[in-house]
Amino acid sequence: MASKRRRTMTPDDLLRIIRVADPVLAPSGKDVLMTTRTFGEHNDQPSELWLAATSGDRVRRLTAGARDRCGRFSPDEHAVFFVREEEQGEPQLAVVPLDGGEAEVLTDLPPGSMGNLKVSPAGTHLAFTWRMTDSERTKAAAEARKESGETDPPFVIESSWYRLDGDGYFGHTRWELRVLDLKTGAIRTIDNRDNFAGYSFDFSPDGKRIAYTTNRHKLASLKPKATQIRIAHVATGKSQRLDWLPGGPKTAVAWSPDGSMLAYGGRLGSDSAYSTENLELIVADLKSKKTRSLSTQEDYCLMACTLSDTAEAAFDAELIFTPDSKRILLRAGWNGAGHVISFPIGRGSVTEHYSPKADITLGTFDARGRQFCFLQSTPTELPEVHVTPIRARGTFAPKRITHFNDELLSTLHLSKPSEHWVKSTDGVRVHTWVMRPPGISATKRTPAILEIHGGPHAQYGWSFFHEFQVLAAQGWTVVYANPRGSKGYGRDHTHGIHGAWGTNDWTDMQAVTSFMQEHKGIQKKRIGIMGGSYGGYMTNWAVAHSDDYIAAITDRCVSNMVSMMGSGDFLHETDSYWTGSPWDRPEELWEQSPIKHFKGVKTPMLIIHSEGDLRCNIEQAEQVHAALVVQNVPCRFVRYPRSTSHGMSRCGPPDMRLHRLGEIIDWWKKYF
Repeated sequence: MASKRRRTMTPDDLLRIIRVADPVLAPSGKDVLMTTRTFGEHNDQPSELWLAATSGDRVRRLTAGARDRCGRFSPDEHAVFFVREEEQGEPQLAVVPLDGGEAEVLTDLPPGSMGNLKVSPAGTHLAFTWRMTDSERTKAAAEARKESGETDPPFVIESSWYRLDGDGYFGHTRWELRVLDLKTGAIRTIDNRDNFAGYSFDFSPDGKRIAYTTNRHKLASLKPKATQIRIAHVATGKSQRLDWLPGGPKTAVAWSPDGSMLAYGGRLGSDSAYSTENLELIVADLKSKKTRSLSTQEDYCLMACTLSDTAEAAFDAELIFTPDSKRILLRAGWNGAGHVISFPIGRGSVTEHYSPKADITLGTFDARGRQFCFLQSTPTELPEVHVTPIRARGTFAPKRITHFNDELLSTLHLSKPSEHWVKSTDGVRVHTWVMRPPGISATKRTPAILEIHGGPHAQYGWSFFHEFQVLAAQGWTVVYANPRGSKGYGRDHTHGIHGAWGTNDWTDMQAVTSFMQEHKGIQKKRIGIMGGSYGGYMTNWAVAHSDDYIAAITDRCVSNMVSMMGSGDFLHETDSYWTGSPWDRPEELWEQSPIKHFKGVKTPMLIIHSEGDLRCNIEQAEQVHAALVVQNVPCRFVRYPRSTSHGMSRCGPPDMRLHRLGEIIDWWKKYF
């Protein structure tokens, strides 16, 4: 019998991908709970909770018909608590029994947003983060204004923190840390004084206290050094600051199972958690009131995100204590992959548990520490849940237990990237991948596209990228790399562009371009360049400094560092990351602005930007468009609506994502 002929990937395959996230292992180790997200009708993206047995391939749907997420087992495994958002409603806490029965909504919160959820060890309380919607911004208020003919009200801003890309404008409202008493139904506010992006939190082993991070500084977004860890009593809500902790950013706080320690991702100093410096693993002994970094002698960063367009970018640290409190397991981004390593609390050495050519998202242990679950994806495999026994020597022997995307992948002929190390200056080797069109011979030359990642302090690598596969399927070679500034290659590699974009990073990208020009499968005169966010910055920089590229695509870009300083959702302090500011010694910022160097640009450009982008304001793209039009350079400007955001290419509405891919393909067809 002839084997089924496989096809190459299309843009529409985006609608067939099932995105798997948030794996949680049951205390008994019998099942893993997870969230799946699909594309529904009318641009809806419903999410459901599923259970997968660790003993085999049995999976079952636990909830359906809404947007359900953050599934968490009750300690006795009789139920699952979760966050539910009805189609036209607001998020609420809910519970579904595991022995059959319908889900029940537990809260009646006013309109707002809900973040993370955790169940107390005794199963008596739920801790969650919540932010009320401003009364003038609710759906009901909007409907009332529509009926009366009133216009939308103004935002009155008295704070540095009032908007966030993907979150929108929230004005003066702030996240709160709350606790629901499951017996009485009462909700207690633990903390509502955070002035930044919200809380990370964890219950003590006895469930009587909660440790949480918060920044109460008036200019919290500019003062990461002011981040606190506080411990609150669940029964009273009274909290106390751990004032003996060193100053510096703090995130992903975790309480040790024996109750003696707190761990978190952090560092000393005034840099934010997102920095060219490594985010370290810090442990605080609650009895001795001493802290130490377990990872300071290593060159890992806990915030080394591997970018993909089939999962949201997860920049936060991932760490978890082993159930015996003797080690801390964490995900370390390294050489384009996600490695699972652990650090001992006492004597011992760093253990490398799992180092695949893949990306990893950590899950949880079972109660006895005998099994661990996680997500894994590769360039040819979408994220799926894996479970591994914990062996005496620490090595993982994972088994995949979900197969949500197997049916789709079985029909596709995908491109498998080859790995290269390109020599740049000062002995630097730039990690580079080449994706050839599926089924093409090694010597057949094709046009090629150089993709540059955003961040810049992130990494490309061993994760599934729908866009790359679609471009390779068109018959084009796709090349992507991690130049200096990227995470995953040690502190010095990242720090190489600290306050100096368009320097070592551009040198490295020129080396990769030369590698492409010499590649036996690439047409030297038909190389294009594209990138988003910082990748858009580097695309702009490249066309302003080189004629090597036949055409370019700049997506959600940065073009003018001077105007960028005041138009994005994050503010920048003078002489911190960059020297000077727009109002004080702006010369270096202007020198690093691609638009300063646009005189004489000849490369045709497609400009893509969202009007709702709060990270890189659309005025950045408008400056590129104006410079090209005035100089009579062929260009096309695609402006996506205010309802989309900076992260549209990986988490935006499916119709807009498909439109974007269509524009990209048509642009390259025009010049290839």
